[in-house]
Amino acid sequence: MAALHIAFALAIFTGNAIGVNNGLARTPQMGWNNWNSLGCDVSESLLHDTSKTIVDSGLRDVGYNYVVLDDCWSAGRDEEGFLQEDLDKFPSGMSNVANEIHKKGLLFGMYSSAGEMTCARYAGSLDWEENDAKSFANWGADYLKYDNCYHMGRFGTPKISFDRYKVMWDAINSTGRPMLYSLCNWGEDYTHTWGMSIANSWRMSGDIYDSFSRPDDLCSCTDASNPHCIAPGSHCSVLNIVNKVAAYADRAQPGGWNDLDMLEVGNGGMTDEEYKAHFSLWAALKSPLLMGNDLRDLSASSLTILNNPAVIAVSQDPLGRSVARIRRDLNVAKDKYGVGEIQVWSGALYDGDQVVILLNAAGEDARISASLEEIFLHEGPESSAPQVKEEWEVYDLWANRMDNAIAQKILDAQGEEELSKLFKEANWYNATEMSYKEGLKKKDQRLMGKKIGKIAPGGSLDKKVKRHSVEMYRLKSVGQGGKRYKMHAKEEL
Repeated sequence: MAALHIAFALAIFTGNAIGVNNGLARTPQMGWNNWNSLGCDVSESLLHDTSKTIVDSGLRDVGYNYVVLDDCWSAGRDEEGFLQEDLDKFPSGMSNVANEIHKKGLLFGMYSSAGEMTCARYAGSLDWEENDAKSFANWGADYLKYDNCYHMGRFGTPKISFDRYKVMWDAINSTGRPMLYSLCNWGEDYTHTWGMSIANSWRMSGDIYDSFSRPDDLCSCTDASNPHCIAPGSHCSVLNIVNKVAAYADRAQPGGWNDLDMLEVGNGGMTDEEYKAHFSLWAALKSPLLMGNDLRDLSASSLTILNNPAVIAVSQDPLGRSVARIRRDLNVAKDKYGVGEIQVWSGALYDGDQVVILLNAAGEDARISASLEEIFLHEGPESSAPQVKEEWEVYDLWANRMDNAIAQKILDAQGEEELSKLFKEANWYNATEMSYKEGLKKKDQRLMGKKIGKIAPGGSLDKKVKRHSVEMYRLKSVGQGGKRYKMHAKEEL
């Protein structure tokens, strides 16, 4: 493993990284992107103000380190065919913007499309990949979100789409500057089967919509395996996206992740419980966690969802395994949209721990039960998994959610001294001081959640779950259960 880490470092230095082995996104990337809340309303001041808020609110210190500028930043190409930033929006120039972001201990991301135009009809990068990769590198970009609009018909098979996106991947590598490469082709042409060969993350559905369960004709495809599902679309609800990724959630791996699209937390279309469920599922499914709200208007309740270290630790777990859905019940009460289901998700974590999510997407509160036989279904057929015979401690990952009053004090604080005092009083986790890998290795209690009970050998986890919400738990073996993945995870550490 040490040799592999050296290979990663050499790949970054020489720019000859191949596929997911560019040393980046060994856990899902975290950060912020402006598109969901602000669209084309971009500017230099927006990026500076947002970067300041990410630092002052403590969001950088729990892991959000990428500031990603989306569409609408360009003024077209110069006579030599190089993209120019819009100096009315970015008067200091993109290099200076990137430098200021870097000074705050953050990383800078940019956007383009693998088409003749971007989705907002600015100049795209199709057939200009080498020039554009050089521009991004010269400006100090650390990340590229690469969209799919106006692709001039160059899609229709996995091979055609793969080849189109690989051109930019090769161009990025030829610059010698490492950039996290994030594909945004909406799951078209079965991206989950080839994205991991050239990218650090790949979108697996149409654009997310700030709704928990609302069906929409613009997001008509509910079964990704359906050969007639040719329009990934947009206005996809949280539940729609979760149901799509269930069939291939296991494609996630260190260095390459299923991207369920940006977070909607704080944008106002869902309840607090729905946002909590949204965030929990994205973390456990190992989706990139890119905040999509306007952080200049960040609320205390949104902050306390986004900054929960016990849930983020599941996202950043060194084992890098997504949860899998082990049960889906449709015969339940429906909500106002005629939608209703209950789901149970489970997945392995570092050191033999297990994460379990009880999802109530029904129209009323419900009691959900999951046996150890179900929870460890993928560790052995029927009841043969050794973990079923173990006793397990149960830790609630939302029980220690930051109090809204403390969060509001943080948002209202003036100056570094006051902020430092507030975070110290809250005993909040700081991943810049101790990584999640180290924190999990040391069993830091802030990452474990609150112990609420035990499950006896052969027993069940049984909890009441509010409508359109989740209960999320970390299970820790009292004996030796679940140690199958311990050595592999130690190698990553």
